[in-house]
Amino acid sequence: MQAPNYITPVGYRRLLSEMQQLIKVERPLVTETVRWAASNGDRSENGDYIYGKRRLREIDRRIRFLTKRLEQAQVVDPSVHQGGDQVFFGATVLYLRNGLTEETIRIVGQDEVDPARRWVSWVSPIAKTLLKAREGDCLQLKTPLGFDSIEVLSVSYCDE
Repeated sequence: MQAPNYITPVGYRRLLSEMQQLIKVERPLVTETVRWAASNGDRSENGDYIYGKRRLREIDRRIRFLTKRLEQAQVVDPSVHQGGDQVFFGATVLYLRNGLTEETIRIVGQDEVDPARRWVSWVSPIAKTLLKAREGDCLQLKTPLGFDSIEVLSVSYCDE
C-alpha cells in the first residue's frame, strides 16, 4: 500500500503553478522552436530540432509526474492546529538534540522537502519521531550511530 501524498496548501499551489507554467508557457515555446527547426530541412544534424525534441520529452515527463502527484495529493491545512502544543503535519518544531544543539525543522509533504530551509518529509525518521509529541516531551531518535535524545522545546504552525 502506498503512503498518502500529504501536502500543504502552499505546496499544492506551487506544484500546480509549475505545471501550468510548463503547459501554457514552456511547452508552446519549445514546440514552436521544434516546428521552426523541422522546417529547415535535415533534422539529423539540426541541433535546435534535436535539443527541442529532447526538451519536449522532459517537459511532458514532468507534466505527467505533476499531474499524478496532484491527483494523489491530500491537502492538509496545518493552520487548524495553530496555538496547539502537539506536533502534526505542517508543524515547525524547535527541539534540543542530546542536550546540546537546538534545531528547527518544518514537517511537510514529500514534494515540498527543502533541506536548505530545514523542511523535512513527514515520513523522515526525525518527523516520525516527533509526530504527535508535545512541547516538553523527551524522545529517542534512532540514528545509524545509535540513539539521540530529543526534547521538544516549541511547536508552531505558519503559512510559510
